Amino acid sequence: MTEKENNSTDKDNEKEQEKDKKEEIKVVMPDAEWTTMPQAEFAEQPEHLTVFADFYISKFNQRDLEIMNLYDDNSNMVDINHYLLDNIHFTRKELVKHVLQYHAQNFQNIIDQIADKDNVDATKMTSYDDWDNWYEDRRNNIPTSLS
Repeated sequence: MTEKENNSTDKDNEKEQEKDKKEEIKVVMPDAEWTTMPQAEFAEQPEHLTVFADFYISKFNQRDLEIMNLYDDNSNMVDINHYLLDNIHFTRKELVKHVLQYHAQNFQNIIDQIADKDNVDATKMTSYDDWDNWYEDRRNNIPTSLS
């Protein structure tokens, strides 16, 4: 073989090797598959329960739940407060919706205790001011100590 033929054969071999390398290194990316979570469906809640939850969250944010603790016989507040702490990034309006999704019964238990102990018709307390006035009246009726 002549030198020219050798060079030609070497070039052909190099081209084949490069082609083989390209095939070895070829990366195939799969098509992206997007999965979205379904939109959360929230159960419709009675107005008095929604307003009470909003009031409760307000007092929670103010760290003013001492009076409410008098109406919690079954540690409902522990469950609610734990949820509120874990989801503090929500706005209060969103938080009301979300907390009622999982803890509506806890709120209802507290409301039932309030109704029993203070003879309050919670279904007629449909504004924040109604609950705020009740809370302040209750605070004013706490016996004080002189010691």
